[in-house]
Amino acid sequence: MKILILEDDPTQAASLERLLRRHAYQVVSTLDDDEILFQLAEGMIDLIILDLGLPGASGLERLRRWRSAGYATPVIVLTARDSWHERVDGLRAGADDYLGKPFYQEELLARMDAVLARSGRGQPGELRFGPWHVQEGLLRHDDGREVPLTITEFRLLRFFLAHPKQILSKRQLIDHVWDDQAPPGDNAVEVYVSRLRDKLGRNALKTQRGMGYQLGEPTP
Repeated sequence: MKILILEDDPTQAASLERLLRRHAYQVVSTLDDDEILFQLAEGMIDLIILDLGLPGASGLERLRRWRSAGYATPVIVLTARDSWHERVDGLRAGADDYLGKPFYQEELLARMDAVLARSGRGQPGELRFGPWHVQEGLLRHDDGREVPLTITEFRLLRFFLAHPKQILSKRQLIDHVWDDQAPPGDNAVEVYVSRLRDKLGRNALKTQRGMGYQLGEPTP
């Protein structure tokens, strides 16, 4: 999952980035309008955390522009402006949720999970693949077996679970799973798909020739 942080306070932005990376999210942080619009148009962003008090165009103005342009990417407004009428303004502009500062990190993560689930970009509650419980760093089978899972493997499997019937291209997987600071090599997707198959079963991920990959059937 790729999360865009729009926060002009460097300390707050860095704290949010550390939090999200610890929970295996891919994070991009930019205030450049052209770059944001490009990534929204390409469907590269799964959720935006938006501060209202941005320099230049305010967060509310940006949000209105995105919605007017037809971009439905989920947005959580995160701001110190926490009066009721500002909440109403944010929600009417198209925000999916609103969280006032200061906040508990666990609450932000829970709200992110809920917003992503409602938007169809995430799964509510526990992540499962057949008999496998999918956790950050670990696969746990119903029979008690445990298999370690790297951060990239977890991100990749989580993205497949969020799009169970879709054929996902290599470009989509790279854009949503890998960090911008560490672009993968040409065969990285094949390598990680193969690793997940070794752990989950050969039918877990199906190759659709010339198109990409699709979530398959779990091994009992």
